Amino acid sequence: MEKMSVEQLKAVKEQTDLEVNLLQDSLNNIRTATTRLDLASAALHDLSLRPQGKKMLVPLTASLYVPGTLDDANKVLVDIGTGYFVEKTMVEGKDYCERKIHLLKSNYDQLLELASKKKTVADEAGAVLQAKLKQLAPQT
Repeated sequence: MEKMSVEQLKAVKEQTDLEVNLLQDSLNNIRTATTRLDLASAALHDLSLRPQGKKMLVPLTASLYVPGTLDDANKVLVDIGTGYFVEKTMVEGKDYCERKIHLLKSNYDQLLELASKKKTVADEAGAVLQAKLKQLAPQT
C-alpha cells in the first residue's frame, strides 16, 4: 500500500469502508432473522403444550389478531419465504427452525470474519493515507 498514490489510497479506503458498512447491514439482517426464528421456535414449543380445542388469538399481521381454536397442534404452517407456506408436523417445524438458525449463525460467523478483515484493510489504508498526507504537507 505504501507504493500507492494518495488518490488510489483514498479510493481503496472509500471502497473498503463501503464494503464494511454493507457487511454490517447484512450482519444486522441476520441477527434480526435469527431472533425471529428463535421466537418462532419458542412459539412452536408453547403451541405443542396446549390442548386441542384451546381458544386463542391467532396473529394475521403484527398488530391484528383474530379469535381461533386450536384444531391439531401436531400440524403447523411454516413460512418458507416469499409468501409460501408448507404444512409440516410440529417436529418438522421445530427442526426447520433449528436448521435455519444454525445456517444463519454459520453465515453470521463467516460475514463477521470478512467484515473484520475488510475493516483492517480500511484502517491500514487510512493510516498509510494519513502518513502520505503528512509527508506532502510540508512540501506545499
